[in-house]
Amino acid sequence: MFPQQPQEKDLLKTVLEPLLEDFQYWFARSGTLLESERISFYSEQEQAELLERIKYSQQQVAAAQMLFKATEGETGLDFKMLIPWHQLVAECWDVTRKWRQSNN
Repeated sequence: MFPQQPQEKDLLKTVLEPLLEDFQYWFARSGTLLESERISFYSEQEQAELLERIKYSQQQVAAAQMLFKATEGETGLDFKMLIPWHQLVAECWDVTRKWRQSNN
C-alpha cells in the first residue's frame, strides 16, 4: 500500500508557513544590523536603500502571512512572489558575512 499523499492545505502549512516565518526572521536580523551598525563596504545611501528594501519586503511577507492565516491555510503564493524574497535573504546573508569578516 502507498503512503497517503498530503493534502494541498497540509502541504502549504508544512512548507509555506515556516518559509514565511524564516523570511521575517532573516529580514528582522538584517534590519537590526543595518540600523545599529555602519556597514563600511556600503555607502550610507546603499545601506539605507537596502534597509528600505528589507522593510518593504517585511510588509509584503506580513501581508502574505495575514492572508494565509485569514484563509486558514487555503491560500498559497505565486512562486514569482517568493523569488525576490529569497534573493533579498541571500543578499542579507552576504552582507552579514562580509560585515563579520571586516570586523575580525
